[in-house]
Amino acid sequence: MNNNETNETELIFGHHAVVELLKAATASQRVNKVLVQKDLSSDNINEVKALAKRSKLIVQEVPKNKLDMITDNGIHQGIAAYVAAYEYAELDDIFKIAESKKEDPFILILDKIEDPHNLGSILRTADAVGVHGVIIPKHRSSGLTSVVAKTSTGAIEHVPVVRVTNLVNTINDLKKKNIWIFGTAMEGDNYRQWNAKGGIALIIGNEGKGISPLVLKQVDQTLSIPMVGHVQSLNASVATGVLLYQAFASRNS
Repeated sequence: MNNNETNETELIFGHHAVVELLKAATASQRVNKVLVQKDLSSDNINEVKALAKRSKLIVQEVPKNKLDMITDNGIHQGIAAYVAAYEYAELDDIFKIAESKKEDPFILILDKIEDPHNLGSILRTADAVGVHGVIIPKHRSSGLTSVVAKTSTGAIEHVPVVRVTNLVNTINDLKKKNIWIFGTAMEGDNYRQWNAKGGIALIIGNEGKGISPLVLKQVDQTLSIPMVGHVQSLNASVATGVLLYQAFASRNS
């Protein structure tokens, strides 16, 4: 991998991630180059080539060992793309999306989620349940990286992510827009009784420390997921999935 590609672009690889990237409206502006494995013919590769051609993008055939090298032996399926760094959305974009769908805002706030795999999985679930946008802090949090893009299997192209300097100030701004704030806590109300109708924001805390004390003080209601086993905590992305689907069920009942 040359220095220009390393410093100025992200590498996205795998069929689903690259296809969703190429289907995005901004593909022609963001994708620098599409790579496909030389001497490999498949429906997946033909689909990628067709999408790249539609956007007038460069497609380069490379040997498998190069794809293995640049993806660090990841599961690339013979497909990769160099893409400009992901852009973050603005807070107002979330409300515009909700308004365009004639829905009450459905927002996810991630308080210092550090593992990019968790962030990618969370974006995938957020897309599935119709979250209008995700808010993350600028510091001590995973950003939008190639690992996030790969793990999200393309959801990163559809769920706007807003990066803010101060979560507490942002939450106060949301409250001024009549958004009800929910968070997780061991002593919170059972999530199965959660009424998630209306404009809401759900806060998910750090993998090890949970929601930070200052952020937790801003919560209007805390929720808990009952557990009867020996382990009394869930992976952040799993807990997020459980809660988001309860919100989805409540909002669509």
